[in-house]
Amino acid sequence: MKLNYVTKQLSTVKRWMATTLFCMLAIAFLWQGAFFSNTSAMADPAATLIASSDAGDRVQEKASEDAGRAKNFIQDAADKVKQAAKSNANKVDQASDNGSFFERKAKRDAATIQKRANEDADRTQKAVDKTKNAVERTVDNIKDAFGK
Repeated sequence: MKLNYVTKQLSTVKRWMATTLFCMLAIAFLWQGAFFSNTSAMADPAATLIASSDAGDRVQEKASEDAGRAKNFIQDAADKVKQAAKSNANKVDQASDNGSFFERKAKRDAATIQKRANEDADRTQKAVDKTKNAVERTVDNIKDAFGK
């Protein structure tokens, strides 16, 4: 079915009307958001500063809590790695003759894996502590800057 001249023009007008309506709705939506934003926080900066000191304490508490959780997670991961290394060494020990090359190698590897798991866990926990301390120092500096 071929469109005649009037139908083509009507189709073009419909597209322009739909596009215009869409643009007008987008502009109205953005405009409405600008006028109904919460400006009460700008009215009294003293109330904001009081809230920020409480927020700073909450941030420091949350940082300490999260650091503790991260350390527990790191320690659990290290324990699982050590347990897997011991399990693998025991499987090799059970499968091989007493004192074989593979048994000794598996035990050495298990000891190396356990040692590296401890080192990695310690290094990661120190990094978590540094991050927590940096967050706490930053919050303290911000509190001092606004407190003076």
